[in-house]
Amino acid sequence: MDTTPTTCRKPRTDAARNRARILDTALRHFTERGAGTSLEAVAKEAGVGPATLYRHFPTREALLAAALETPAGELLAEREELRAVGDPDEGLRRWLLALERYLSTFTGLPAPVLAALNCDDSPLAMSCQELIGITDEFLATAQQGGTARPAVHGRDLFLAALLLAWTGGAPVDDDALPTLRRLMETGYSTR
Repeated sequence: MDTTPTTCRKPRTDAARNRARILDTALRHFTERGAGTSLEAVAKEAGVGPATLYRHFPTREALLAAALETPAGELLAEREELRAVGDPDEGLRRWLLALERYLSTFTGLPAPVLAALNCDDSPLAMSCQELIGITDEFLATAQQGGTARPAVHGRDLFLAALLLAWTGGAPVDDDALPTLRRLMETGYSTR
């Protein structure tokens, strides 16, 4: 008979403090330098060694996923507000804009998000699937209202928002992004 206690231990105070310092530093680096920032520089500025960083966040995607928790919470709160919008087409349009803003949180974020779409074990994959599901909800409501084409899928619109987020960080002229948004809307809308 196993007599090993099964109680969960709280993380040591110094481990929790290290994790918080790493995450705070990573947020600053991702914001200032983009999603491809040096993780070694993050560890050094946080005052920990690379092994400590990787013990808390085994991959860049794990660190990105943790850094995106607050913006993801804000996006989910916005989803609740947008569900109350009376016009399903307007709700979908505004959701796609919010999704694009979220996917633009850090310069270079679209690349790891795109990679996560085809990698089930990526920490970013779960949030991607959840966001595609929410996009499907808004799309289905617009399709039921007759304002969105039946052949369009939530994943298609998620990818379009991801590409717009990438374009927003690319050196393009000022008119390109609004034009691309209109093209996307023309593609899914029946209006």
